[in-house]
Amino acid sequence: MKEDPLLIFAVATPGVDRRALRRFAARLRDELCGGRPFCCRIASDREVRALNRRFRGVDRPTDVLSFPSADGLGPLGDIAIAFPYARRQAEALGHGAGVELQVLLLHGVLHLLGYDHEADRGRMRRAEERWRARL
Repeated sequence: MKEDPLLIFAVATPGVDRRALRRFAARLRDELCGGRPFCCRIASDREVRALNRRFRGVDRPTDVLSFPSADGLGPLGDIAIAFPYARRQAEALGHGAGVELQVLLLHGVLHLLGYDHEADRGRMRRAEERWRARL
């Protein structure tokens, strides 16, 4: 039996179909993660900023952070998404907050799988484009 990805909604998410986001996370688990589950916390800008400061030494909010599992077995790791930040990005890009959460969830999962857009000369960007088209 597959373990479902765990989505924790720590903040209100107006306009987001949580059931659809859970289905999307399950597709990521099945089609991209080889069946390995992950955890994603939908949080406040303040919470994600604190995580960014603590773990990356960057004292500013960001849209998504990923924390890969250290052992490579079991769950892939954890993701934190700042919902207010994501909602503002969605408005600026002209799509809904639910779509932006899917984009950020995919981005976070790719980081859990070892992709690093800051150092891989476009490899992650190309993978993200392929998976966006597929999903």
